[in-house]
This record gives sequence, C-alpha cells and structure tokens, in this order.
Amino acid sequence: MSSQTVSRNAWPHVTDAQWNDWQWQQQQRIRTADQLAKIITLTPEEHEGITQAGALFPMAITPYYASLMHPTDPNCPIRRQAIPTKEELNIDPNEVEDPLAEEKYMPVPGLTHRYPDRVLLYTTHNCPVYCRHCNRKRKVGDPESAAPRAQLARAVQYIRDTPAIRDVLISGGDPLTYADNPLVEMITDIRSIPHVEIVRIHTRNPVTLPQRFTPELVERLKQFHPLYLNTHFNHPAECTPEAAHALMLLANAGFVLGNHMVLLKGINDDPEVVKTLNLWLLKQRVRPYYIFQCDSAQGIAHFRTPVQSGIDIIQSLRGFTSGLAVPHYVVDLTGGGGKVPLVPEYLVEHEGKKMTFKNYAGEHYVYHEG
Repeated sequence: MSSQTVSRNAWPHVTDAQWNDWQWQQQQRIRTADQLAKIITLTPEEHEGITQAGALFPMAITPYYASLMHPTDPNCPIRRQAIPTKEELNIDPNEVEDPLAEEKYMPVPGLTHRYPDRVLLYTTHNCPVYCRHCNRKRKVGDPESAAPRAQLARAVQYIRDTPAIRDVLISGGDPLTYADNPLVEMITDIRSIPHVEIVRIHTRNPVTLPQRFTPELVERLKQFHPLYLNTHFNHPAECTPEAAHALMLLANAGFVLGNHMVLLKGINDDPEVVKTLNLWLLKQRVRPYYIFQCDSAQGIAHFRTPVQSGIDIIQSLRGFTSGLAVPHYVVDLTGGGGKVPLVPEYLVEHEGKKMTFKNYAGEHYVYHEG
C-alpha cells in the first residue's frame, strides 16, 4: 500500500482549534456513504457494505481516523478496520453473539466477574470509531445498551461489597467518550474502595481520537495512580505524530501503558508489520502486551487468521528483537474460558533430566535439570 493518505486536505475550512478539539471530532464523525464518498473513492463493495452491514452494526469514523485512509486503495488497513463490508453479513456457524460469555458472568448488569480478583466494568456503548472486528458489536453503537447512572452505581457497589476484587478494568465502548467530570467522578468512586489496588482503562482513543488526551485531563487522572491504560494499535499506519503526542502526555504523567493488538487477516498477519508496530510502541513507552486471536463474534470470520499465524509471528520476533517487543499471543476462549497463551515449541526432547531445546535460530542445545 502506498503511504498516501487523505490527510486534513479533505477538511479545508476546518480550523486547527476545531481539528484538535476532541468533542468536534466526535460530533463530526462520518456515518454515511455519502459523507465518506466526499473524502475517498468508495468501491461498489464498500458502498454496498455501508448500506447493508452498517444497518446492523453502525459505521462511525472520526475525521482524524478517516484522514489516515488511502483515498483509492480498498485494502488500506485503516479502511478495512473502519468501513463495513458485505462479509459482515456472513455468520459462521461457530460464531456467537457474546463470544467471551461476558453476560453469563455478570453478577450485576454491566459488570463481568470472571476471574477471582478482577472485574470488567462496562461503562458506555459509544466509541469514536466502530471497529468492524469488534467483539462487543452486540451492544456497542446501540444507544439502548448504554449504562445508566444507576447501573454504574450498582456495579461500583458490588465491587465495594466484594473484598476479593483488587483490579478494576474500565471498558466499553470506550470510557474516554465520557466528558472529563463524569469520568473523574467514576474513577473517584472506584478509587475510594480500600481493596481496589489497580484501575485499568481500556481505550482506543490514542489510535482513533488522540485529541482526547488534553493536558487538563491527564493532570486530573494522574491523581489516581497506579493507573494503567491499555490501548489498541493494530497497524503502523496508525502510528502518527498525533498518537505519539498523546502517548507522551500519558507516559510523562506516570501512566503504565500497554497495547492489545488483534490479529487481523490481511491487515497485520505479517511478522514485519507487527515488528514495525511494536518497535514504534516501545519508543513511545508502550509495552506490546497482547496479540489477541480474533474472537468468534458474529460476522467477523473474514478477519480471523489460522492460530498458527500468530505462533509464527511470535517465533519471528523472539530472539530477533528485544524481548520487550514480544507480546503474549492469546486466545480468549469462546464461552468464557478466559485467555490461554500460545507459544512456539522450543522443547525438542525430554529424557530423564536431559532436555534438548532449539533456540530462536533453530540451533539445538542440551540442558540438564537439577
């Protein structure tokens, strides 16, 4: 793919103040084929996908994220992640509406308690961009699924009443779609619980809306440390100066930053793409934490790769670059089984206390136990 992008030229009358205002970006999201066709050359397949698949799972794209699109190449990784296609209408028999069984493990609405010491708090249905591979498309983008204030209060009370919970993951949708005051109020309530040691925010805003991270917001949030922020870069095309600036603000303010990449067919199932992405992330002080095998949500089979593709990527990284650039490759098991890590096989033979390994270069070495 060429490095050509739409850039800000498609918005000639927009001022810098508007462009850098996250609320303006939210309000001006592209939602229709006609709006998008003014910016890029839509293929007939994309136009049809927006009409048909977009009726089931809506399209919304911030001007910023749209500005990263290639104007004529439908295989652009930004276009493929953001523009609906007819392939989303094909439901594989093994796909399910709630692949991780999040609803099954909800003791109260909007809060998933699957693991013993941590919970996922679902806070909003809204995202700056509705990613086409979303595993929560059953409710993301649906206004009726937004968590009302009373529901959030009940979820926080459950956390308060459950001393085993030491780690709260705030997710959505994207929790950073909240304005500053309600976001700070929510985290204040969680942080007031004595047994909660860690708060994590999962957000794709550094990728799709980096303007959200204003110095004012970062200053207000850093009072809640230790505060972890995991984001979701999938391709080097998303690694922009604007994204780097947002990550710099967060890292300088003491946030612990991680990245969760979803393995997507034809987008990032290439070892060099992943290596380039991960090395950029490390320069921004973001730890590549997970590569997720694409979940079994309905209508996203066209994004899924063979599991071996992920194992091959890990093998291509380990030993050939810094261990910091090697994430965990996991399958989040359908039905709520949780995350299972997958690694290349380096143990060749185990006989008594003698073990034979192969290293990253394929060379064999003997190790004696005890």
